[in-house]
Amino acid sequence: MSQRFISNKRTSYRRNFVLSCLFFFLILSVFFLGTSSLQKRVDKEGISTLQDAVTRSITRCYAEEGSYPETLDYLKEHYGLTYDESRYYVDYQPLGSNIMPDITIIQKQQKGGH
Repeated sequence: MSQRFISNKRTSYRRNFVLSCLFFFLILSVFFLGTSSLQKRVDKEGISTLQDAVTRSITRCYAEEGSYPETLDYLKEHYGLTYDESRYYVDYQPLGSNIMPDITIIQKQQKGGH
């Protein structure tokens, strides 16, 4: 009898196991790429939302008081501006009482690589 018609169960098992492992790692890789992409999008949205909140608070202060606030703390105390200071650094540079302040928002590095 010819050997070509006899299946080798051990070789078949190994091949199926290797294919299953490769498929598992492919799915795992796609999952991690997706979550990484989602995290980047969430980070950008967080910065954009904070930028909008700071700008609204500055504009409201100017409309109500006739001048821009001298410090970010003034906005926190009088206009209810809040944000996660452990996550974001806000550089607030006043340019004068009638010139919109320069605002830069930077996301701080989180432990764990983000």
